[in-house]
Amino acid sequence: MATVTPTNPRWFAAVCLALTLATLAVYWPVTSHPFVNYDDPDYIVENSHVNSGLSWTNVVWAFENKHAGNWHPLTWISHMLDCQMFGLNPAGHHLVSVLFHIANSLLLFLFLTRTTGALWRSALVAAFFAWHPLHVESVAWAAERKDVLSAFFWMLTLVVYAGYAKKPDGFRYSLALLLFACGLLSKAMVVTLPFVLLLLDFWPLNRFAVKPAKQLVVEKIPFFALAAVASAITFLVQESSGAFWTLENLPFSTRVANALTAYLAYLSKTFWPADLALIYPHPHHWPFIEVAGSALLLLLWTGLILWRARQQPYLFTGWFWFLGTLVPVIGLVQVGVQSMADRYTYLPGIGLLIAVVWCADEFFKRHWQRQLPGVIGGAALAGCLAITSIQIGYWQNDLKLFGHAMEVTTDNYAAEVYVGEALERAGRAGDALAVYADAVRIEPDYPIAQFKLGMMLIAAHKPGEALEHLKTAAQLMPHNPDVQYDLGVFLAQQGRSQEAIERFRAALRERPDFPEAKRELSAVLAAHPERP
Repeated sequence: MATVTPTNPRWFAAVCLALTLATLAVYWPVTSHPFVNYDDPDYIVENSHVNSGLSWTNVVWAFENKHAGNWHPLTWISHMLDCQMFGLNPAGHHLVSVLFHIANSLLLFLFLTRTTGALWRSALVAAFFAWHPLHVESVAWAAERKDVLSAFFWMLTLVVYAGYAKKPDGFRYSLALLLFACGLLSKAMVVTLPFVLLLLDFWPLNRFAVKPAKQLVVEKIPFFALAAVASAITFLVQESSGAFWTLENLPFSTRVANALTAYLAYLSKTFWPADLALIYPHPHHWPFIEVAGSALLLLLWTGLILWRARQQPYLFTGWFWFLGTLVPVIGLVQVGVQSMADRYTYLPGIGLLIAVVWCADEFFKRHWQRQLPGVIGGAALAGCLAITSIQIGYWQNDLKLFGHAMEVTTDNYAAEVYVGEALERAGRAGDALAVYADAVRIEPDYPIAQFKLGMMLIAAHKPGEALEHLKTAAQLMPHNPDVQYDLGVFLAQQGRSQEAIERFRAALRERPDFPEAKRELSAVLAAHPERP
């Protein structure tokens, strides 16, 4: 490992204090925000295994279950601990996420100062990480605890690995491996960490200069093995839950096009964080000129960085950190309706911040006054704090959050569904019906919109139209027990007992312990004993 100049402990402590207080201040409003109607019910509010608190039964469930199409037992346990301490008071849940975010920022600062000795550049990177608007989603959204929790173990792994690189021994290596495993048990996206460790061996640890490349790669084999196991489990869980889009629904060429444009969009929003939304719907088609332009820019920039790798190694590490850590969520394997998501930048964005801060510092010190980087950096941080504060405000309620998403995106059928639900809860049934109808118009194959529209049409006493949409939703979501059950109830009310029986049985195949479906099935069979 390269020799690093020790940092001044007083300045180090002062930066830590400033990071903590400023981050706590800007994020404090989230402690007065409610849970949102997007994953929070599945993860916390309506999940009896979680909201009943910590118990041995619930811990076993966390490791055995694939609820919500994910396998992240430590994240489930984290939510259980929150419920144990705070019940369903969202303030406590949000505060814990904020504290994890603060801890992640401090650990990033610690890692960079230890490995580079550059106190102020490290402080600038950590501050941008702490206050960047793209990270609001990961912190303000209770269900995204998996982001801040997995990042916590990621940062701890980096700190321990830096100690191992300086003084290799079995304890530090084993501890780094254990922390990495904890990260994988929190969110599978951290599978790219072994790749990042190799980048860090290049810079700032400079281990490639003193050890053969083969030895450094072999050293990471246990890390890659853990990553492979976690990837396999995640793939099997999401495949069995029907979360993956098939190649028939979304061809590979479309996925590649989306990946290329998403990389450029993430770059753009990192430097100009405007029009941020919780949901960016997948367009299913990108203009050729946009895809080609994105590919060309990425190739040119990558080529330039490879050319400058020896002279400016931080560019190499930072750029490939960004590219590599986004691979699991860039859309080549499509899960969900989004084309991209702000939360996906929580860890990848660190690579860009490192590259930009180190490059800017070198450039300005060479060509301008030495004080200029601090002035520009301070102004940029002030802008981040202002935009982050505004972005946090959108999380005050569902109508504001999803209404904003509709405002800053085009044809956002997914956001419209959640706006419709908020309107329903506010007693504005007519407005909700119109919003659901517009979502179906935009994307007829979006099953949730079809289901919500069908249920609203039932309430509007239009059973014929309702049945059409409910059947479409059930066809699009054959593995959703709630949709099958609700359609069964409606069919039973319409006197279509045989079809109702089929739907109740379909619901029970997906959820054998579904008491309402069992009760309704028994009632229909009792009323029609001639039915098989």
